[in-house]
Amino acid sequence: MPLTFIWIPIVVLAAGLQTARNAVQRGLLEEAGPWGATLVRFLFGLPFAAVWYAGWEAATPRADAQMDAAFFFACAVGAAAQTIATASLLVAMRRSSFAVGSIFSQARLPLAAVIGFVMGDDLSPFVWIGVCVATLGLVLLSWPKDARFGKGDWSAAGFGFAAGALFALSANAFRAASLESAPGAPWLGAAVTLVVVQGMQAGVLSAWLAWRDRPALMAGLKAWRRSIGAGFTGFAASALWFTAFGMAPAAAVNAVGVSEIPIAAWAGRRLFREKLTLRQILAASLTAAGVVACALGSL
Repeated sequence: MPLTFIWIPIVVLAAGLQTARNAVQRGLLEEAGPWGATLVRFLFGLPFAAVWYAGWEAATPRADAQMDAAFFFACAVGAAAQTIATASLLVAMRRSSFAVGSIFSQARLPLAAVIGFVMGDDLSPFVWIGVCVATLGLVLLSWPKDARFGKGDWSAAGFGFAAGALFALSANAFRAASLESAPGAPWLGAAVTLVVVQGMQAGVLSAWLAWRDRPALMAGLKAWRRSIGAGFTGFAASALWFTAFGMAPAAAVNAVGVSEIPIAAWAGRRLFREKLTLRQILAASLTAAGVVACALGSL
């Protein structure tokens, strides 16, 4: 595979690791709540991120990472958006299912395309067709069966779409931070962005929980074995995502990330004994088709 397209298998691997991280966090929901379960991926992932950054800094002595005000601003925006998005995604999973929550988060695709376009990404008309098709699939997926009688529960869809919107914002912010810090060295730019972002997230969220919800903080710390698993898979997924964001437009990266849908469906069935309905399968397929169209248009 040409080096130009190496970001594609990177994204597929990131999607698998992200599903594993979500599964571990989903298992911590009852004990630590959405914020405690969100914290563990950042707090326990930070040591791995620091080692990762140190390794790339040593391996690329000629490529110095630049950390100016624009870099820290992009990191702060992305860190805040990703933190809230993660908590929203976990709530969506609890109110629907593991797989459906993951599919809802694909709302980040059309929003990432729009935000990326505003920020200067060049997107073809074929990408916009894919955005429309993917959006239609997400709407079909989120439509409650009894909504026409005014009794439908839209909360899972609301949290899922909120997660998607915030993931889209964080994706573009991380891409901007990576390019700002090391425009000619995507691996180093991704590493420094990751360690700074996770440091912000771990510090702020730990302090907030210590002040507002100490039981949730302690629950995550007591379940340290599972929390380490969430931290490592979260770090590894983020390292790969950040690297991909430094190599390709955020919309294209999120498009290939559709591989998360079948992985999440398999995980939901194996780990949580969840099954998708025929309507959900059709909606997920439509969403996937739109995402693939975006990927082809982006390439």
